[in-house]
Amino acid sequence: MASVVVVDDAELFREALRAAFTQEGLDVVGVAADAMAGIDLAREHEPDLVMLDLLMPGMSGLEVVGAIVKASPRTKVVLLTASESAEDLLAAVKAGASGYLTKDTPLPRLVSDMQDVLEGGAAVSPAMGGKLFSALRDLLRHQGTSAARRSELTGRELEILSLVGEGKTSKEIAERLYISENTVRNHVRNILDKLGMKSRFEAVNWAYREGLIEVASS
Repeated sequence: MASVVVVDDAELFREALRAAFTQEGLDVVGVAADAMAGIDLAREHEPDLVMLDLLMPGMSGLEVVGAIVKASPRTKVVLLTASESAEDLLAAVKAGASGYLTKDTPLPRLVSDMQDVLEGGAAVSPAMGGKLFSALRDLLRHQGTSAARRSELTGRELEILSLVGEGKTSKEIAERLYISENTVRNHVRNILDKLGMKSRFEAVNWAYREGLIEVASS
């Protein structure tokens, strides 16, 4: 029999979940009204599943996911929330959640989804499924674009971009590399053209984010 912990600060909702899970043959080994109590229950019982409210008093549900996964790595955590934010959804996945369901999910559907999670699947509300795929699509497109941009830049261009990131002027870069200022400007213009960007600042910020150059130490 699979063991479950329910963490939600709304008593009525908490007890409704307890009753629904028990009726379906799941062993509800504990319920909690706050984040710390939920973490303690997970550490004590190492349950198969924790159903967790995203908006918890004193501690974000996303923080709790990480704490539970650390305390009991075998435990699957499903977030139950009123938030339909794609940002929250992606943060939940990154934190280690196995599911993200909105609170308007009918109880029979919710219980069925928990069975799927316990069997190794994942659970996402239909409305959030579209947002998840959209976010993943944008992420993959970004990675593809970034990879293409990286491959287009020459070693010399990356060197110049790094010096620009250090705050060097065209004259200082020219002196450092033993080339003319005009050559530096041509390189910078080529860099901006390849990256599809309008300014040195934009290009340097992109290079920082991509890990191509390091922040200059003060």
